[in-house]
This record gives sequence, structure tokens and C-alpha cells, in this order.
Amino acid sequence: MGRVIGFELSSQEPEKAAKFYAEVFGWKVAEPHWDYCAVATGNEEKPGINGGIGKGPQDHPHGTRIQLEVDSIEEMITKAKDNGAMIVRDKMEFDDFYLAYLVDPTGIGFGLIQKKNDR
Repeated sequence: MGRVIGFELSSQEPEKAAKFYAEVFGWKVAEPHWDYCAVATGNEEKPGINGGIGKGPQDHPHGTRIQLEVDSIEEMITKAKDNGAMIVRDKMEFDDFYLAYLVDPTGIGFGLIQKKNDR
């Protein structure tokens, strides 16, 4: 099952967006890493879904994408493509996970994440 484990907010003004969400909603915003700021939306008493804010690329300059955790990113990419999805960015490797971006047949963008320690 692809469970939602995070989100990304894309903005052409990520610093301004980060300041807004921190001041209005009390989100904890981390220092930038790879032009991306991790954010925490909850705490131990009231957990939230965490995510990040980054400068939106050409393919997603503004908006929100959910991140879905999967056991096998390759299998899910194939299954999504077979069901009409388009790959925006194929499997990318990071320190602890793999990430891909797709768009469903209706135009909704989403991310797939496979943690490296899960395999």
C-alpha cells in the first residue's frame, strides 16, 4: 500500500513561503539542504505529516505534491505507467531513499519514495 508519508510545497519564493507557514501555523523549518527545507508540522503530543518547501522546478513551479512510500519504486513506476501515469522524473537516488515524480492520468502530480533500509 502506498501510504502518504509527506508532502512538498513548491514555490518560486521558498524563503517567503517557509516564513509564512512558520509564522502562521508554527511549522518548524530546517536549514536548506539541496535547495529544500524540511518542515515539521506537529510534535510528540500532536503528530503531523512532515514535508518540505523548495524552489519549484520548471515541471512543478507552484503547488503541492504528496509523497507515497512504496516497497519497490521500480514496480510502482511500471504499474503507474501501465495505468496511464507519466514519469516527470525517473528514480533518483538520495542518501537514505529513492524518489521519483509522476503525474496521474488526470494531471495530479505525486512522488514515490522507497527507503533504502526497506529492501
